[in-house]
Amino acid sequence: MARDSDGALGVEVRDPARPDPRDPMGPDPTAPGVRRHTDRSSRRLALTFDAFAAHHHRLWLRYAHTQVGSRPVAETVVESACARLLEHWPHVLLQESVSQYAWAVLKEEVARRQDAHDGPPALVDTAAFDAAARKLLQHGTPDQFTVLENEIGLYGAISRLPERQYDVVVLRYVLRVPDEVVAEYLGIEVPTVRSHVRHARRRLARELGPAR
Repeated sequence: MARDSDGALGVEVRDPARPDPRDPMGPDPTAPGVRRHTDRSSRRLALTFDAFAAHHHRLWLRYAHTQVGSRPVAETVVESACARLLEHWPHVLLQESVSQYAWAVLKEEVARRQDAHDGPPALVDTAAFDAAARKLLQHGTPDQFTVLENEIGLYGAISRLPERQYDVVVLRYVLRVPDEVVAEYLGIEVPTVRSHVRHARRRLARELGPAR
């Protein structure tokens, strides 16, 4: 019971979906009001996750493909990352950058797949051959083996870059992602993206030499 504004005793009206601080057990989860409130919240969360995943799915899949070398395997990796994100979606939404957090989860799933099969990133086998084929088709280069060798050397050197430089180069040049999106995924500023590019270029130039 509670007193109204005139001091008279009245019946306290409480939203059944809100916990009663006097009740250590909280609201009855089977109560209709609580159940409807929970269902609505779950649907809203599911909708926000679906929209987020749909926006990023294509790029996640392309990145995973460059790392594991197989489209079906890449799809499995992305599905595993999505399952982890959905399971902890309320926690994910509390992060400073949801895109950066999701990118880290995706990379963990890629690394888990690689560790399970004792394999390094498949960048050399995927991006190098694709790029060489594009050059051959576009420019009709007569020395096909030289083109392929140069591409393999380049992507092999990229795969040996420090992790942050590697991510920037793969996103920016292999997957052709704008600097702003690279910065969003990695949780850094656009000038920092460009700084990583400069350092990566100098490192690649030293490793490959002027002949490349």
